[in-house]
Amino acid sequence: MTNQDNDGLPQDIRGYHQRTKHAPNRYALGPAFLDWTSQPSPYRRFEGAPLLELPLSDGDGGPSFPGPAQRPEKLDADSLGLFFELAFGLSAWKSVEGSTWALRNNPSSGNLHPTESWIVMNAVEGVSDRPAVYHYAPQEHALETRAAFDGAAAAPSGGFLLGLTSIPWREAWKYGERAFRYCQLDAGHAMGAAAQSAAALGWRLRALSYPSDDEISALLGLARADAAHRREPEHPELLAWVETGESSASLPEIESLAAAGRQWFGEANRLSEDHDGWPLVDLAFRLCRKPRSRPLIQPPAGPSAAPEAGARSIADVVRTRRSAQRFDGTSILPKDAFCAMLAATAPGAAPLLSAFPWTPALALLLFVHRVEGLEPGLYLYPRNASLGDRLLAAGSPSLQRAPVDFGGLSLIRLQSGSVEREGTRLSCLQPIGGKGCFSLAMISDFDAVVTAEGGFGYRRLHWEAGLIGQALYLGAAAHGFSGTGIGCFFDDEVHGLLGLGPEQSAFQDVYHFTVGAAVEDARILTLPPYPRERRMRR
Repeated sequence: MTNQDNDGLPQDIRGYHQRTKHAPNRYALGPAFLDWTSQPSPYRRFEGAPLLELPLSDGDGGPSFPGPAQRPEKLDADSLGLFFELAFGLSAWKSVEGSTWALRNNPSSGNLHPTESWIVMNAVEGVSDRPAVYHYAPQEHALETRAAFDGAAAAPSGGFLLGLTSIPWREAWKYGERAFRYCQLDAGHAMGAAAQSAAALGWRLRALSYPSDDEISALLGLARADAAHRREPEHPELLAWVETGESSASLPEIESLAAAGRQWFGEANRLSEDHDGWPLVDLAFRLCRKPRSRPLIQPPAGPSAAPEAGARSIADVVRTRRSAQRFDGTSILPKDAFCAMLAATAPGAAPLLSAFPWTPALALLLFVHRVEGLEPGLYLYPRNASLGDRLLAAGSPSLQRAPVDFGGLSLIRLQSGSVEREGTRLSCLQPIGGKGCFSLAMISDFDAVVTAEGGFGYRRLHWEAGLIGQALYLGAAAHGFSGTGIGCFFDDEVHGLLGLGPEQSAFQDVYHFTVGAAVEDARILTLPPYPRERRMRR
């Protein structure tokens, strides 16, 4: 039993996770209703900061999905423009019955987008003659100069630093106490979006394991008085090194960069006029602060899947990826597509999972509904052999545990027959969990990671889950299907399906995902993300 403090709040991240579980008779605490007058703006801007519009490429050419490009592009304004567009830019505007909203290339829970993206780099042709810290403004597709360094160099040659941060108020406005989970999942989505974008340019992204939250905050100026308004703080998530040269560069020393002299520009805009406080979300960020740690040895990137004949370009796949709202419930996913999607989630798979330096700690529990050549049923894709063995050892004796070699994938069949009802019921009764071709639950090695890494381990489990989700999103789009992340699920009911009791904490469900053939809403008009005159030919 987790101890509570005098306010009834958990004292550790295990308590947060337990308290924010959904169950059929009790959902995690959220707003009683959505106050549309206080809905936060999805766009952070720094008023008074110099703004540099980035170029927008014309057309959907470039390397075939999933890449990478055979030769690295030169780092300049054009390549930066494509990198930020494919990673974090707008993908479309949607309009229906007087309402208009934007979609982005990096998916987000509820399309609320708590994640902000930053870049720290040296002088670059067509951008700036000084090293600087920039914030990306997706609506304008532009870089805001947040700070300019006094010296001539801010980072090693051969690449740049990418920073990801979270503004939890955007998620808490709709989801309440569970918002911290969704911020972390979205950071994982964003890492994957950036890794795929880097591959389109022949670059490689590597998340850095060693910087502390305090170092990231100091580097990006997140704790400055002009960085946010009250109840709208921006929290550090991670730094990644984007290698743009053909050979590896030395990794940057973040502590010295954070202490370097700079001139700061701009003041953060106000996102909402009114706010509801969610103390548990604030507490979760404090419980999970990351100290400085040793650098992890980045394993060599695994092979990318070979592009199929006639494969679409990376740019085309990224720009047309959508989160489905409904599936047709009849379409069958081809075997090759299913195998390619799951192979892209394997530890070290390039270009997405190769960006993740931490030990893989998620197994995929598959609800197979309509996949060519694969019997419907419940399957396990372990991803990590040790985790899979321990999970099966702890599970119910009634599970089949039958090895299945399917297109080179090593699956384990746990239950035969239709699992549509279970897929729907366990994803908070959402039909997309059962009407797709398959859905899955991501089961984490929870106790082992949180014990070894403290509260930060909780964050990186969710980053891995979001990264896997992004690989599935893009893989589905590449094969003419659609995916959807599902953040609402009945945590302990999923554990019970495996025969794991609610009192156990060794293995915990952290995210669901589903893939199928989308049913489009003909009432909704789709508009281009940016004015056509801003497009240019590369």
